[in-house]
Formats: sequence, C-alpha cells, structure tokens
Amino acid sequence: MPSLRRAELARSWRPWMEECINAFGTSRCMFESNFPADRAGYDYVGGWNAFKRLVMDASPAEKADLFWRSACVFYRLPALA
Repeated sequence: MPSLRRAELARSWRPWMEECINAFGTSRCMFESNFPADRAGYDYVGGWNAFKRLVMDASPAEKADLFWRSACVFYRLPALA
C-alpha cells in the first residue's frame, strides 16, 4: 500500500479516533486489527501505519497505552515494561 493511501486512511479515521481518545483517555483506548475481515479496505501493514500516523505527536507513554499497555490491562496480561 503506498504511503499516500496510508495517509488518506489515517486522515479518514482521525475524527473518530481523536474523539474516542479525547473522551476516554489513552489508558482506556487501544488500537486493534480486524483482519482478515478488513482486507477489502486496506492491508494489514497499512492499517497499523495509519495508527502510527494518528499518534505521531503523542508522548511515548500515550503510544504505549494505545499500542499495548491498555490491552495488557484489559486482558489481564503481564506487562511488557
């Protein structure tokens, strides 16, 4: 998937993602994948790269919440760090 397409995907998701993150905070939000069901709309790597674009300006702690820490807490998994 070209990087422009990933930028478009991030741009189209941004209003909904930012609204949820602002409403609940990063400690109560997490990024996830719905593959292979979403394959018709975008590829797996493109989806995760779009998530990265959405949080480029977030702090390292906020990124950790969104990409793994919130999931560890919710699913009661051992923390990575």
